[in-house]
Amino acid sequence: MTDELWVCHLPAIEYRAASDLQERVRAARQDERIPDTLLLLEHPPVYTRGRRSDPSELTMGEAWYREQGIDIVDTNRGGRVTYHGPGQLVGYPIMRIDDVIAYLRTMERAIVTALADAGISARARPDEGPDFTGVWAGERKIASIGVHVSRGVTTHGFAINVDNDLAPFGWVVPCGLTGVQMTSVREETGALTDGDVPLLTRTREDMAARFAEAFDRRAVEVDLDRVDAAAPAA
Repeated sequence: MTDELWVCHLPAIEYRAASDLQERVRAARQDERIPDTLLLLEHPPVYTRGRRSDPSELTMGEAWYREQGIDIVDTNRGGRVTYHGPGQLVGYPIMRIDDVIAYLRTMERAIVTALADAGISARARPDEGPDFTGVWAGERKIASIGVHVSRGVTTHGFAINVDNDLAPFGWVVPCGLTGVQMTSVREETGALTDGDVPLLTRTREDMAARFAEAFDRRAVEVDLDRVDAAAPAA
């Protein structure tokens, strides 16, 4: 359709509302109304369970998590349970693809390159099984990935820990990996800002650029009104 990648920077959005938004945008992409689009945002505290999740991964029981103010949502993405919260960069690429594995590997490379911009040496671990999908700084996981594909177009995507609270990861079995240690850009760099720019803002900018570069697209920033104008009515 085009070599453009629309990049839409959004505020914090409740998880279910973001899921509905993704489906509207996916329908527009399936109908060729818009080019590939990347939504960048944050979520209020929520655990999401992917298609391969097991109830035992929520070790404290659902009622306990909700008492801590953390929602729990089942999703149609791949992967297992993970946490989203303020200070974490969530990216939802709505893209037409024909090879899921190549798509995952390219997304991992984009994240690795964006983290290198922040001075973090990170890597993917593609040979260690699906639970290791994502990006790691040493043995610590810094970014998670889970996707869904319908009629050749993706939803869901990646989450990069930037300066979010990491404690909620310790209350579950994140990504189905017992004993895994999570980390963040702030933990790895010790920085609160990049110069005068907040870490999350800088990571948004770096990730938008590196994601477009990895997929050989030209990033074009658009607002949500432009995306919604192309989406079919609910």
